[in-house]
Amino acid sequence: MSKIEKLCRKYTNLSISDIAKLQQLETTLAYYAELAECYMFIDCMVDNQSHAIVVAEAFPKGQNHLYEQSVIGKIVFESFEPAVFSAFRKGEKASVSRAITQEGITVEQHVIPIFNDDEQVIAVLIKEKRMEAQEKSDEVVQQMPFALIEHIVKPDFQPVPVVSDLLVESIILTNHENKVIYTNPAGYRFISELSGRDSFDNIALDEIFPFLQQVYNQDDDVFFLEITVDGKSFIVKKIPIRNQSDKVTLLIIHDLTELKLKENELMMKTFAIREIHHRVKNNLQTVTSLLRLQMRNAVSASHTAAFQEALNRIYSISSVYELILENEDNAEEKVDVIALAKKIGNKMMDTAHTANVQLHVQHDNLQLFCHSKKAVSLAIIICELVQNALKYAFTSHQEGLISIHFCQENAAVSLHISDNGVGMHEAKPSLGMEIVTRLVEYDLAGTFTIIPSDRGTHTQIQFPVCEEVFILND
Repeated sequence: MSKIEKLCRKYTNLSISDIAKLQQLETTLAYYAELAECYMFIDCMVDNQSHAIVVAEAFPKGQNHLYEQSVIGKIVFESFEPAVFSAFRKGEKASVSRAITQEGITVEQHVIPIFNDDEQVIAVLIKEKRMEAQEKSDEVVQQMPFALIEHIVKPDFQPVPVVSDLLVESIILTNHENKVIYTNPAGYRFISELSGRDSFDNIALDEIFPFLQQVYNQDDDVFFLEITVDGKSFIVKKIPIRNQSDKVTLLIIHDLTELKLKENELMMKTFAIREIHHRVKNNLQTVTSLLRLQMRNAVSASHTAAFQEALNRIYSISSVYELILENEDNAEEKVDVIALAKKIGNKMMDTAHTANVQLHVQHDNLQLFCHSKKAVSLAIIICELVQNALKYAFTSHQEGLISIHFCQENAAVSLHISDNGVGMHEAKPSLGMEIVTRLVEYDLAGTFTIIPSDRGTHTQIQFPVCEEVFILND
Protein backbone atom coordinates (compact mmCIF):
# COMPACT_ATOMS: atom_id res chain seq x y z
CA MET A 1 0.00 0.00 0.00
CA SER A 2 1.44 3.40 -1.04
CA LYS A 3 1.94 6.30 1.40
CA ILE A 4 -0.85 8.32 -0.16
CA GLU A 5 -3.29 5.41 0.15
CA LYS A 6 -2.31 4.76 3.80
CA LEU A 7 -2.76 8.44 4.75
CA CYS A 8 -6.06 8.79 2.88
CA ARG A 9 -7.49 5.64 4.46
CA LYS A 10 -6.37 6.70 7.95
CA TYR A 11 -7.27 10.39 7.96
CA THR A 12 -9.93 11.01 5.29
CA ASN A 13 -13.31 9.68 4.22
CA LEU A 14 -12.33 9.44 0.53
CA SER A 15 -13.64 6.50 -1.47
CA ILE A 16 -11.44 3.91 -3.18
CA SER A 17 -12.02 5.57 -6.56
CA ASP A 18 -11.12 9.00 -5.12
CA ILE A 19 -7.87 7.64 -3.69
CA ALA A 20 -7.07 5.95 -7.00
CA LYS A 21 -7.49 9.31 -8.78
CA LEU A 22 -5.01 10.95 -6.37
CA GLN A 23 -2.56 8.06 -6.81
CA GLN A 24 -2.71 8.57 -10.57
CA LEU A 25 -2.03 12.29 -10.15
CA GLU A 26 0.87 11.55 -7.78
CA THR A 27 2.71 9.64 -10.55
CA THR A 28 2.97 12.84 -12.60
CA LEU A 29 3.66 15.22 -9.71
CA ALA A 30 7.45 15.11 -10.15
CA TYR A 31 7.12 16.13 -13.82
CA TYR A 32 4.99 19.14 -12.89
CA ALA A 33 7.56 20.15 -10.25
CA GLU A 34 10.46 19.89 -12.73
CA LEU A 35 8.61 21.75 -15.46
CA ALA A 36 7.44 24.62 -13.22
CA GLU A 37 10.60 24.60 -11.07
CA CYS A 38 8.34 24.70 -8.03
CA TYR A 39 7.41 22.49 -5.14
CA MET A 40 4.17 20.54 -5.67
CA PHE A 41 1.89 19.12 -2.96
CA ILE A 42 -1.43 17.32 -2.67
CA ASP A 43 -3.45 18.13 0.47
CA CYS A 44 -6.66 16.43 1.68
CA MET A 45 -9.12 17.51 4.36
CA VAL A 46 -8.99 15.41 7.54
CA ASP A 47 -12.28 13.62 8.24
CA ASN A 48 -14.49 15.50 10.75
CA GLN A 49 -11.72 18.05 11.38
CA SER A 50 -11.09 21.66 10.38
CA HIS A 51 -7.57 21.11 9.09
CA ALA A 52 -5.86 19.37 6.16
CA ILE A 53 -3.00 16.89 5.73
CA VAL A 54 -0.21 16.65 3.13
CA VAL A 55 -0.49 13.29 1.33
CA ALA A 56 1.99 13.74 -1.55
CA GLU A 57 4.91 16.01 -2.52
CA ALA A 58 7.43 16.54 -5.32
CA PHE A 59 10.25 19.05 -5.86
CA PRO A 60 12.56 20.05 -8.73
CA LYS A 61 15.99 18.48 -8.89
CA GLY A 62 19.20 20.41 -8.46
CA GLN A 63 17.78 23.19 -6.25
CA ASN A 64 18.22 24.06 -2.62
CA HIS A 65 15.48 22.34 -0.74
CA LEU A 66 12.60 24.55 0.31
CA TYR A 67 11.93 22.26 3.25
CA GLU A 68 14.57 20.57 5.38
CA GLN A 69 12.49 17.40 5.77
CA SER A 70 9.59 15.73 3.99
CA VAL A 71 6.23 17.26 4.90
CA ILE A 72 4.14 14.24 3.94
CA GLY A 73 1.79 13.51 6.85
CA LYS A 74 2.09 17.06 8.22
CA ILE A 75 -1.08 18.78 9.43
CA VAL A 76 -1.96 22.05 7.67
CA PHE A 77 -3.80 24.82 9.57
CA GLU A 78 -5.96 27.49 7.90
CA SER A 79 -4.30 30.35 9.80
CA PHE A 80 -1.03 29.57 7.97
CA GLU A 81 -2.28 28.59 4.50
CA PRO A 82 -5.68 30.23 3.86
CA ALA A 83 -5.50 29.70 0.09
CA VAL A 84 -5.60 25.92 0.60
CA PHE A 85 -8.85 26.09 2.55
CA SER A 86 -10.36 28.69 0.20
CA ALA A 87 -9.88 26.27 -2.71
CA PHE A 88 -11.50 23.47 -0.70
CA ARG A 89 -14.56 25.57 0.20
CA LYS A 90 -15.18 27.41 -3.05
CA GLY A 91 -13.95 24.78 -5.49
CA GLU A 92 -11.98 27.50 -7.30
CA LYS A 93 -8.36 28.41 -7.85
CA ALA A 94 -6.79 30.43 -5.04
CA SER A 95 -3.47 32.25 -4.85
CA VAL A 96 -1.37 34.06 -2.27
CA SER A 97 1.51 36.16 -3.58
CA ARG A 98 3.27 36.19 -0.21
CA ALA A 99 2.40 33.40 2.22
CA ILE A 100 4.25 32.22 5.33
CA THR A 101 4.26 28.46 5.78
CA GLN A 102 4.15 26.75 9.17
CA GLU A 103 7.93 26.39 8.89
CA GLY A 104 8.23 30.19 8.64
CA ILE A 105 9.24 30.18 4.94
CA THR A 106 7.94 32.95 2.69
CA VAL A 107 6.50 31.49 -0.52
CA GLU A 108 4.31 32.32 -3.49
CA GLN A 109 1.46 29.82 -3.42
CA HIS A 110 -1.08 28.78 -6.05
CA VAL A 111 -3.80 26.23 -5.28
CA ILE A 112 -6.34 24.46 -7.52
CA PRO A 113 -9.06 22.02 -6.39
CA ILE A 114 -9.07 18.39 -7.51
CA PHE A 115 -12.52 17.00 -8.36
CA ASN A 116 -13.82 13.44 -8.52
CA ASP A 117 -16.28 12.10 -11.10
CA ASP A 118 -19.19 13.52 -9.04
CA GLU A 119 -17.70 17.04 -9.20
CA GLN A 120 -16.83 16.96 -5.49
CA VAL A 121 -13.56 18.51 -4.23
CA ILE A 122 -11.49 15.61 -2.88
CA ALA A 123 -8.11 17.34 -2.57
CA VAL A 124 -6.10 20.38 -3.69
CA LEU A 125 -2.97 20.63 -5.81
CA ILE A 126 -0.51 23.22 -4.49
CA LYS A 127 2.38 24.91 -6.27
CA GLU A 128 4.90 26.75 -4.07
CA LYS A 129 7.93 28.83 -4.92
CA ARG A 130 10.26 30.54 -2.46
CA MET A 131 10.06 34.32 -2.44
CA GLU A 132 13.51 35.85 -2.66
CA ALA A 133 14.32 38.57 -0.14
CA GLN A 134 14.22 42.03 -1.75
CA GLU A 135 14.81 45.56 -0.57
CA LYS A 136 11.46 47.12 0.26
CA SER A 137 10.44 50.73 0.47
CA ASP A 138 9.05 52.14 3.71
CA GLU A 139 5.57 52.24 2.16
CA VAL A 140 5.66 48.53 1.32
CA VAL A 141 7.11 47.67 4.72
CA GLN A 142 4.23 49.39 6.46
CA GLN A 143 1.81 47.06 4.68
CA MET A 144 3.64 43.88 5.74
CA PRO A 145 2.72 41.62 8.68
CA PHE A 146 4.57 42.62 11.85
CA ALA A 147 6.28 39.19 11.98
CA LEU A 148 8.34 40.14 8.90
CA ILE A 149 9.15 43.74 9.79
CA GLU A 150 11.92 43.00 12.30
CA HIS A 151 14.00 41.19 9.64
CA ILE A 152 14.15 43.97 7.04
CA VAL A 153 13.56 47.38 8.60
CA LYS A 154 16.19 49.94 9.39
CA PRO A 155 17.15 50.22 13.11
CA ASP A 156 15.45 53.61 13.51
CA PHE A 157 12.30 52.70 11.56
CA GLN A 158 9.05 52.97 13.52
CA PRO A 159 6.26 51.01 11.83
CA VAL A 160 2.68 52.22 11.90
CA PRO A 161 0.37 50.61 14.52
CA VAL A 162 -0.64 47.07 13.55
CA VAL A 163 -3.55 44.85 14.49
CA SER A 164 -1.49 43.14 17.18
CA ASP A 165 -1.54 46.39 19.19
CA LEU A 166 -5.28 45.95 19.66
CA LEU A 167 -5.16 42.34 20.84
CA VAL A 168 -5.53 41.39 24.50
CA GLU A 169 -3.22 38.42 23.90
CA SER A 170 0.49 39.00 24.43
CA ILE A 171 2.39 38.81 21.12
CA ILE A 172 6.14 38.36 21.65
CA LEU A 173 8.89 37.73 19.08
CA THR A 174 12.28 36.45 20.21
CA ASN A 175 15.46 35.85 18.20
CA HIS A 176 17.77 32.82 18.07
CA GLU A 177 19.10 33.74 21.56
CA ASN A 178 15.51 33.94 22.88
CA LYS A 179 15.91 37.72 23.35
CA VAL A 180 12.87 39.93 22.78
CA ILE A 181 12.84 41.74 19.42
CA TYR A 182 9.16 42.72 19.36
CA THR A 183 6.19 42.89 21.71
CA ASN A 184 2.77 44.36 21.32
CA PRO A 185 1.54 46.54 24.26
CA ALA A 186 -0.09 43.55 25.96
CA GLY A 187 3.17 41.58 25.64
CA TYR A 188 5.19 44.41 27.17
CA ARG A 189 2.77 44.63 30.12
CA PHE A 190 2.92 40.86 30.56
CA ILE A 191 6.72 40.77 30.78
CA SER A 192 6.97 43.94 32.86
CA GLU A 193 4.28 43.00 35.42
CA LEU A 194 5.37 39.40 35.85
CA SER A 195 9.13 40.15 36.04
CA GLY A 196 9.03 43.56 37.75
CA ARG A 197 11.40 44.93 35.06
CA ASP A 198 10.92 48.11 33.06
CA SER A 199 13.57 47.06 30.56
CA PHE A 200 14.48 43.58 29.33
CA ASP A 201 16.79 44.30 26.39
CA ASN A 202 19.62 41.83 25.79
CA ILE A 203 18.19 39.35 28.30
CA ALA A 204 16.96 35.94 27.18
CA LEU A 205 13.25 35.62 27.90
CA ASP A 206 13.65 32.11 29.35
CA GLU A 207 16.14 33.56 31.88
CA ILE A 208 13.49 36.00 33.08
CA PHE A 209 10.81 33.27 33.00
CA PRO A 210 12.36 29.83 33.55
CA PHE A 211 9.00 28.16 32.89
CA LEU A 212 9.42 29.11 29.20
CA GLN A 213 12.45 26.82 28.86
CA GLN A 214 10.24 23.80 28.24
CA VAL A 215 8.40 25.82 25.57
CA TYR A 216 11.61 26.71 23.72
CA ASN A 217 12.96 23.16 24.04
CA GLN A 218 10.02 21.67 22.15
CA ASP A 219 10.74 20.99 18.47
CA ASP A 220 7.07 20.90 17.40
CA ASP A 221 5.96 23.34 14.69
CA VAL A 222 3.16 24.52 16.97
CA PHE A 223 3.33 23.86 20.74
CA PHE A 224 0.76 24.68 23.45
CA LEU A 225 1.35 24.86 27.19
CA GLU A 226 -1.05 25.79 29.97
CA ILE A 227 0.75 26.95 33.10
CA THR A 228 0.11 28.73 36.41
CA VAL A 229 2.75 31.10 37.84
CA ASP A 230 2.37 33.24 40.98
CA GLY A 231 -1.39 32.71 41.00
CA LYS A 232 -1.76 33.66 37.32
CA SER A 233 -2.81 31.15 34.65
CA PHE A 234 -1.71 31.32 31.01
CA ILE A 235 -1.88 29.43 27.74
CA VAL A 236 1.39 29.81 25.83
CA LYS A 237 1.50 29.02 22.09
CA LYS A 238 4.91 28.80 20.43
CA ILE A 239 5.39 29.01 16.66
CA PRO A 240 8.90 28.90 15.14
CA ILE A 241 9.48 31.33 12.25
CA ARG A 242 12.62 30.75 10.19
CA ASN A 243 14.22 32.62 7.32
CA GLN A 244 17.63 32.61 5.67
CA SER A 245 19.46 34.65 8.27
CA ASP A 246 17.81 34.10 11.64
CA LYS A 247 15.59 31.86 13.73
CA VAL A 248 12.66 33.70 15.25
CA THR A 249 10.11 32.36 17.72
CA LEU A 250 6.61 33.76 17.99
CA LEU A 251 4.97 33.44 21.41
CA ILE A 252 1.25 34.08 21.81
CA ILE A 253 0.26 34.20 25.48
CA HIS A 254 -3.36 34.33 26.58
CA ASP A 255 -4.08 35.29 30.20
CA LEU A 256 -6.62 32.89 31.73
CA THR A 257 -6.45 34.30 35.26
CA GLU A 258 -9.77 36.15 35.18
CA LEU A 259 -11.47 33.22 33.46
CA LYS A 260 -10.14 30.83 36.12
CA LEU A 261 -11.38 33.15 38.88
CA LYS A 262 -14.84 33.23 37.33
CA GLU A 263 -14.77 29.44 36.98
CA ASN A 264 -13.91 29.13 40.66
CA GLU A 265 -16.69 31.57 41.59
CA LEU A 266 -19.14 29.60 39.48
CA MET A 267 -17.95 26.36 41.06
CA MET A 268 -18.42 27.79 44.56
CA LYS A 269 -21.92 28.98 43.63
CA THR A 270 -22.68 25.54 42.24
CA PHE A 271 -21.49 23.92 45.48
CA ALA A 272 -23.61 26.39 47.48
CA ILE A 273 -26.70 25.64 45.38
CA ARG A 274 -26.16 21.90 45.71
CA GLU A 275 -25.81 22.33 49.47
CA ILE A 276 -29.12 24.22 49.50
CA HIS A 277 -30.72 21.37 47.53
CA HIS A 278 -29.35 18.89 50.08
CA ARG A 279 -30.82 20.89 52.93
CA VAL A 280 -34.21 21.28 51.20
CA LYS A 281 -34.29 17.54 50.55
CA ASN A 282 -33.31 16.76 54.16
CA ASN A 283 -35.90 19.21 55.50
CA LEU A 284 -38.59 17.59 53.36
CA GLN A 285 -37.59 14.21 54.76
CA THR A 286 -37.90 15.65 58.28
CA VAL A 287 -41.39 16.94 57.49
CA THR A 288 -42.26 13.52 56.06
CA SER A 289 -41.10 11.80 59.24
CA LEU A 290 -43.19 14.15 61.39
CA LEU A 291 -46.28 13.56 59.25
CA ARG A 292 -45.80 9.80 59.50
CA LEU A 293 -45.64 10.05 63.29
CA GLN A 294 -48.80 12.13 63.29
CA MET A 295 -50.50 9.74 60.87
CA ARG A 296 -50.09 6.85 63.35
CA ASN A 297 -52.33 8.75 65.75
CA ALA A 298 -55.03 9.37 63.14
CA VAL A 299 -58.47 8.61 64.53
CA SER A 300 -60.10 7.60 61.26
CA ALA A 301 -59.34 6.19 57.81
CA SER A 302 -60.18 9.56 56.19
CA HIS A 303 -57.54 11.26 58.32
CA THR A 304 -55.00 8.59 57.33
CA ALA A 305 -55.83 9.11 53.63
CA ALA A 306 -55.38 12.87 53.98
CA PHE A 307 -51.98 12.37 55.61
CA GLN A 308 -50.96 9.98 52.81
CA GLU A 309 -51.94 12.53 50.15
CA ALA A 310 -49.81 15.15 51.87
CA LEU A 311 -46.91 12.69 52.07
CA ASN A 312 -47.23 11.95 48.35
CA ARG A 313 -47.10 15.66 47.51
CA ILE A 314 -43.98 16.14 49.63
CA TYR A 315 -42.37 13.08 48.05
CA SER A 316 -43.04 14.43 44.54
CA ILE A 317 -41.25 17.69 45.43
CA SER A 318 -38.39 15.79 47.09
CA SER A 319 -37.99 13.65 43.94
CA VAL A 320 -36.99 16.74 41.96
CA TYR A 321 -34.07 17.47 44.29
CA GLU A 322 -33.03 13.82 44.39
CA LEU A 323 -32.72 13.74 40.58
CA ILE A 324 -30.73 17.00 40.59
CA LEU A 325 -28.35 15.72 43.27
CA GLU A 326 -27.85 12.34 41.56
CA ASN A 327 -25.96 14.11 38.76
CA GLU A 328 -22.87 15.87 40.17
CA ASP A 329 -22.19 17.61 36.84
CA ASN A 330 -25.70 19.09 36.70
CA ALA A 331 -24.67 22.74 37.00
CA GLU A 332 -27.81 23.94 35.19
CA GLU A 333 -30.12 22.08 37.62
CA LYS A 334 -31.95 20.45 34.74
CA VAL A 335 -34.33 17.60 35.60
CA ASP A 336 -35.17 14.61 33.40
CA VAL A 337 -38.98 14.88 33.31
CA ILE A 338 -39.50 11.32 32.05
CA ALA A 339 -37.41 9.89 34.90
CA LEU A 340 -39.29 12.15 37.32
CA ALA A 341 -42.68 10.86 36.11
CA LYS A 342 -41.56 7.22 36.48
CA LYS A 343 -40.16 7.88 39.95
CA ILE A 344 -43.36 9.56 41.22
CA GLY A 345 -45.69 7.11 39.48
CA ASN A 346 -43.96 4.05 40.89
CA LYS A 347 -44.01 5.56 44.38
CA MET A 348 -47.75 6.25 44.10
CA MET A 349 -48.35 2.64 43.08
CA ASP A 350 -46.33 1.33 46.05
CA THR A 351 -48.15 3.44 48.64
CA ALA A 352 -51.59 2.65 47.19
CA HIS A 353 -51.05 -1.15 47.54
CA THR A 354 -53.00 -1.82 44.34
CA ALA A 355 -51.48 -4.96 42.90
CA ASN A 356 -54.20 -5.21 40.24
CA VAL A 357 -53.50 -1.73 38.81
CA GLN A 358 -50.55 -1.28 36.43
CA LEU A 359 -48.68 1.90 35.51
CA HIS A 360 -47.46 2.53 31.97
CA VAL A 361 -45.18 5.49 31.08
CA GLN A 362 -44.75 6.35 27.38
CA HIS A 363 -42.53 9.07 25.96
CA ASP A 364 -41.95 8.26 22.24
CA ASN A 365 -38.17 8.61 22.79
CA LEU A 366 -38.75 12.22 23.83
CA GLN A 367 -35.87 13.63 25.90
CA LEU A 368 -37.65 16.27 27.95
CA PHE A 369 -35.85 18.36 30.57
CA CYS A 370 -36.78 21.40 32.63
CA HIS A 371 -35.32 23.55 35.39
CA SER A 372 -36.07 22.89 39.04
CA LYS A 373 -38.99 25.33 39.47
CA LYS A 374 -40.92 23.94 36.49
CA ALA A 375 -39.98 20.41 37.56
CA VAL A 376 -41.56 20.90 40.98
CA SER A 377 -44.81 22.06 39.34
CA LEU A 378 -44.82 19.09 36.98
CA ALA A 379 -44.05 16.71 39.85
CA ILE A 380 -47.05 17.92 41.87
CA ILE A 381 -49.33 17.80 38.79
CA ILE A 382 -48.37 14.19 38.02
CA CYS A 383 -48.75 13.28 41.69
CA GLU A 384 -52.26 14.77 41.92
CA LEU A 385 -53.60 13.19 38.74
CA VAL A 386 -52.16 9.72 39.42
CA GLN A 387 -53.35 9.95 43.01
CA ASN A 388 -56.89 10.83 41.82
CA ALA A 389 -56.90 7.88 39.42
CA LEU A 390 -55.83 5.47 42.17
CA LYS A 391 -58.40 6.92 44.57
CA TYR A 392 -61.50 7.06 42.36
CA ALA A 393 -61.03 5.10 39.11
CA PHE A 394 -60.83 1.54 40.38
CA THR A 395 -63.46 0.27 42.77
CA SER A 396 -63.88 -3.20 44.26
CA HIS A 397 -60.19 -3.96 43.55
CA GLN A 398 -60.82 -4.31 39.81
CA GLU A 399 -57.91 -4.61 37.42
CA GLY A 400 -56.85 -1.47 35.67
CA LEU A 401 -54.21 0.58 33.87
CA ILE A 402 -52.94 4.11 34.45
CA SER A 403 -51.08 5.65 31.52
CA ILE A 404 -48.69 8.60 31.54
CA HIS A 405 -47.84 9.68 27.99
CA PHE A 406 -45.52 12.51 26.92
CA CYS A 407 -45.42 13.72 23.31
CA GLN A 408 -44.19 16.74 21.37
CA GLU A 409 -46.57 18.84 19.30
CA ASN A 410 -44.63 21.49 17.38
CA ALA A 411 -43.31 23.97 19.99
CA ALA A 412 -45.36 22.48 22.83
CA VAL A 413 -45.34 19.40 25.05
CA SER A 414 -48.48 17.38 25.74
CA LEU A 415 -48.80 15.29 28.89
CA HIS A 416 -51.67 12.80 28.84
CA ILE A 417 -52.64 11.00 32.06
CA SER A 418 -55.49 8.52 31.61
CA ASP A 419 -57.02 5.42 33.16
CA ASN A 420 -59.49 2.73 32.13
CA GLY A 421 -61.52 2.90 35.34
CA VAL A 422 -65.12 3.85 36.06
CA GLY A 423 -64.76 7.31 34.54
CA MET A 424 -65.69 10.78 35.70
CA HIS A 425 -69.09 12.04 34.58
CA GLU A 426 -68.40 15.64 35.58
CA ALA A 427 -65.47 17.45 37.14
CA LYS A 428 -66.18 18.24 40.75
CA PRO A 429 -64.33 21.05 42.51
CA SER A 430 -61.62 19.70 44.80
CA LEU A 431 -58.31 20.73 46.31
CA GLY A 432 -56.42 18.42 43.92
CA MET A 433 -58.09 19.87 40.79
CA GLU A 434 -57.51 23.42 42.00
CA ILE A 435 -53.82 22.67 42.60
CA VAL A 436 -53.41 21.17 39.11
CA THR A 437 -55.26 24.03 37.36
CA ARG A 438 -53.26 26.76 39.11
CA LEU A 439 -49.88 25.08 38.53
CA VAL A 440 -50.61 24.44 34.83
CA GLU A 441 -51.86 27.96 34.12
CA TYR A 442 -49.54 30.06 36.29
CA ASP A 443 -46.31 28.05 36.49
CA LEU A 444 -46.28 26.26 33.12
CA ALA A 445 -48.23 28.86 31.09
CA GLY A 446 -50.23 25.94 29.72
CA THR A 447 -53.75 24.52 29.56
CA PHE A 448 -55.47 21.73 31.50
CA THR A 449 -58.25 19.78 29.78
CA ILE A 450 -60.42 16.81 30.70
CA ILE A 451 -61.01 14.93 27.44
CA PRO A 452 -64.29 13.01 27.06
CA SER A 453 -63.67 9.25 26.99
CA ASP A 454 -65.87 6.19 26.47
CA ARG A 455 -64.13 4.48 29.36
CA GLY A 456 -62.13 5.90 32.21
CA THR A 457 -60.78 9.42 32.59
CA HIS A 458 -58.40 11.20 30.21
CA THR A 459 -56.66 14.44 31.17
CA GLN A 460 -54.32 16.51 29.04
CA ILE A 461 -51.81 19.19 30.03
CA GLN A 462 -50.22 21.27 27.26
CA PHE A 463 -47.37 23.69 27.92
CA PRO A 464 -44.86 25.47 25.67
CA VAL A 465 -41.19 24.67 25.18
CA CYS A 466 -39.11 27.58 26.50
CA GLU A 467 -35.78 28.39 28.14
CA GLU A 468 -36.80 26.49 31.28
CA VAL A 469 -38.51 23.62 29.41
CA PHE A 470 -36.45 22.13 26.61
CA ILE A 471 -36.10 19.04 24.46
CA LEU A 472 -32.74 17.46 23.71
CA ASN A 473 -32.33 15.95 20.26
CA ASP A 474 -29.90 13.10 19.55
